[in-house]
Amino acid sequence: MTLAEEIEAQIPGLADAGYRITSPKDSRYNCFAWAAGDMQRVWSPAMVGSGVYWPPGIPALPTLSGVVSAFEMCGFEACISSDLVAGQEKIAIFVDTLNEPRHAARQLPSGAWTSKLGDHADIEHDDVAAVEGMLYGAATVFMQRPRPG
Repeated sequence: MTLAEEIEAQIPGLADAGYRITSPKDSRYNCFAWAAGDMQRVWSPAMVGSGVYWPPGIPALPTLSGVVSAFEMCGFEACISSDLVAGQEKIAIFVDTLNEPRHAARQLPSGAWTSKLGDHADIEHDDVAAVEGMLYGAATVFMQRPRPG
């Protein structure tokens, strides 16, 4: 099975929405780290203490409020939409039906989105909703910060 076939098996809507693979598989970081701009470590409140990072001072619980607080420590603040805003870097936090955070994606300067798919590849997708579904839930919370340098 090719990498694209593996990805599409997990996220069926990607094939129709259109995407492109932008990196090989890499287990050094995950989607929450990728959205924050950290490609050196896995961020997870659920696995703290096992070599996984979680920002200090934030309760290590897999809650939406905890993930929002982690991104606030990185300079993000809540915003109302996924629309492209000049000079702003946006992220989308995806939650499941229990309102638990499952994924985060980051908006590129072009307006497209980039997602790190677990320990799979990074992908670029035009629509933030392209990765929504059973695996990641829905993009529910949007945050922004001034675009770095």
